[in-house]
Formats: sequence, structure tokens, C-alpha cells
Amino acid sequence: MKKNLKTNLIWLAIIAGVYAVLLALISSGIINAFVAQIITQIGINLMVAVGLNLVIGFTGQFSFGSAGFMAIGAYASAIVTAHMASTWGSIFLSMLIGAIIAGVVAVVVGYPTLRLKGDYLAIATLGVSEIIRILIMNGGDLTNGAAGLSGIVLFTDWGMTFIFAVVIIILILNFINSPSGRATLSVREDEIASESMGVNVTRVKVIAFTIGAMVTAIAGSLYAGFIGTVTPKDFTWMKSVDALIIVVLGGLGSITGTIIAAIILGLLNMFLQDFGAIRMIIYSLVLILVMIFRPGGLLGTWEFKISRFFNKKEKKEAK
Repeated sequence: MKKNLKTNLIWLAIIAGVYAVLLALISSGIINAFVAQIITQIGINLMVAVGLNLVIGFTGQFSFGSAGFMAIGAYASAIVTAHMASTWGSIFLSMLIGAIIAGVVAVVVGYPTLRLKGDYLAIATLGVSEIIRILIMNGGDLTNGAAGLSGIVLFTDWGMTFIFAVVIIILILNFINSPSGRATLSVREDEIASESMGVNVTRVKVIAFTIGAMVTAIAGSLYAGFIGTVTPKDFTWMKSVDALIIVVLGGLGSITGTIIAAIILGLLNMFLQDFGAIRMIIYSLVLILVMIFRPGGLLGTWEFKISRFFNKKEKKEAK
């Protein structure tokens, strides 16, 4: 108990320290507005990737539906904030509505599709994502069709994104370390063995898929509040590919790897802004090299844990 409290306090100090450093650098102008926007984009992409990693890396199910769930969150925030007074209450309500809608869609879609495996599941979730996008395009005055919605309240900044990213990562890690999370990991390792031990495989998959969808919807809401306008073309299958690249690069089943990959790719995109078409070639080349030399991603399934340092210290003292 004392060890867990010490670990949590250290993590709290690290998170507070990182936030304080960023706040000081941005307030003093050392980090300009452009870099602050990049930090916000990294945070949003990180949340989408963490939600996807829960499905792909920890459940072992290949999902391509991130763009659709992100669109639900973005449009929910755009529509709700447009019809209500622009207060923090309406903003958080819009995010909650988006997450709930995404969760309901995930449950409805999850039970039939998550019985599929491999390429079939990927195609099914891609189809669901495209159906969501087409429904938005044909949403009439509610979604304004292909033109999308503009004039959205700009409520997302780097600080808000940082806090939401930290909270989501903590919740995901707590879920993974819970009994339901361990059942999820067992399904990833061997579905037949898990089922023989009494694990409801379909239920476990749907729970993870639903949590991932709700996290992605929250990221979509933050995206709408950051960009200020949303259109169906913002949520094509390439949006799902962007999240998938972060997950694969960082390592399937590693939240630490996802964080590192999101930061690396975000900074890489920033530094290659002036290279135009060559930027995508360099970006792709880096990914190919990583896949050749580190096929399991940068960290594989490894997670950074402060408790390891305490265990090493205790072993040394025991000797």
C-alpha cells in the first residue's frame, strides 16, 4: 500500500513538473504559438492512438474505425455548442454526448463485427467508419452536408489537451491492470484458452472496443474545438491510418511506446513542414526503417514503470 502511494505521488510530481515546464516555456515565449499548436495536435493524436492501441495492442483485434468515432465526437461538439450558450458546461456536455453516442454505436456495431477476425474485422470496421461519414454527409441542415460546420467555439488549447490526455492514459492503464483488463490480455494471447477458462470473449472485446471508441470521440471533440470547423473529408480512412501508424511505431500493447511515437511523429511533421512533397517521402522512409529493424515497434509491449526502481532497490538491500 505504501509502495503504491509512493509510486502514485512520484507520477503526480512528474506530470505536474512536465505541465509546469511547458507552462513556463509557453508563457515566456520560448515556445511560440505555432509549437504550442503542435503540442495540442500531438495530444489529440495521442488520445486517438491510445484508444486504438487498447483495441489492437491489448485485445488483439484489428480495427480501422477510429475516423468514424472521431467524427461522432467532433460533430457532437460542433452541433451542441452551436445550439447552446458557449459555456464550459455546454462544451463538456457536448463531449459527454459525443462519447455516449460513440459508445452506443460501438456496442451496436461491436457485437456482430467483433466475432470476425483479422482482415475481415479490419474491413468491417472500415466500412462502419465510412457509413458514419456518409451519414454525416447526408445529415441535411444538422450537419450541413459536405460543407461541414464552421464557427465552432475554439475551446481547445495545449493545457486542456494535456489534462485530458493524462486522465485518459491513467484510466486506460487502470483498466488494463483490472480483472477485466487481464481478461482482455488473455483474449489477445489465446481466445480458445480464455474461453475455456470462463472468459466471455465477445463481451471482453466489446468492452475494450467501446472504451476505445469513447476515448476517440473525446479526442474528436477536442479536435473540433481546436480547428474551429469540421467537414466529412476530415474523417476519411486516412485519419484511421494516422492513428494506426502511431500505434504500430510505438509498439502494439505499449502505452509508453504510443506516447513516444506520437511525440516523435508530431515533431517530425513539424520539422518537415517546409519540405512539401518530400516530407511524406521522408516520413514514410523513417517508418519503413523502423519496421525493418524494429518490427515490434520502438518498445514492443514494454511499459515504463517506476515500481521497477523500488524493486531493484529492495533486492540490493536484501543482498
